[in-house]
Amino acid sequence: MPPANRMTLATFKSRMIGAKKGHSLLKKKRDALKAKFQAMLKEIVECKLTTLAGLKDASFTYAKAQWATAGDDITSTVIERTKRATITCTLSGDNVAGVQLPKFTCMHDPTKDTSATTLGLGIGGAVVDRCRQEYLKAIIGIVKLASLQTAFKTLDEEIKMTSRRVNALEYVLIPRIVAICHYITQEMDEEAREEFFRVKKVVDKKRLKLLKEKMELEKENAAKGLHNVNPMDAPSALPQSDPDVVFS
Repeated sequence: MPPANRMTLATFKSRMIGAKKGHSLLKKKRDALKAKFQAMLKEIVECKLTTLAGLKDASFTYAKAQWATAGDDITSTVIERTKRATITCTLSGDNVAGVQLPKFTCMHDPTKDTSATTLGLGIGGAVVDRCRQEYLKAIIGIVKLASLQTAFKTLDEEIKMTSRRVNALEYVLIPRIVAICHYITQEMDEEAREEFFRVKKVVDKKRLKLLKEKMELEKENAAKGLHNVNPMDAPSALPQSDPDVVFS
């Protein structure tokens, strides 16, 4: 336990103020993160359903493209004609209550699709182009879902860490500081009572000593036959006349 004095008590009271303020701020942060967590969970469910439907449509259009091209495999042809990436993914951050959540943004450049637009002009060109459009939508949905899932996981970890901090402040640190302040207050009160009792005993002993001296003095005077002697009538040790002083 720390020493029980006013300086230590003031130090722990300031710590208590800081701990309560930090607990309040962390609790507000946790509530904001939980609200974002619930909204993001709903968005993830909707994005999963949309992406699943997009992948299903892309698979059907791919099957149609295979049928339109007489069963030829168009995958290798598409890969050979692709020279530059038409879809790029950039990483950025989204600030939510002081927490940086990763965000993936899908960027599509239509000008780079010229190498694949001439695919299947003779047979099923429109179907192949339709297949390309459906897969483009599916990829955009997958990137969005990946962004939401990554942010969701990061947000979940941050909520767990913030909750642990809030619980540590609420159930460990603040009660410990309260207990220490209570202990210091009790010790200071006990020291004050001990000091008051000590001063009281000193005063009583001094009073008894003076009373004892008075009784001894009265006994001595009684033994000498002096009763009710006024201290002002006692003989003075100084000479009665001062020869240096001249009176007219």
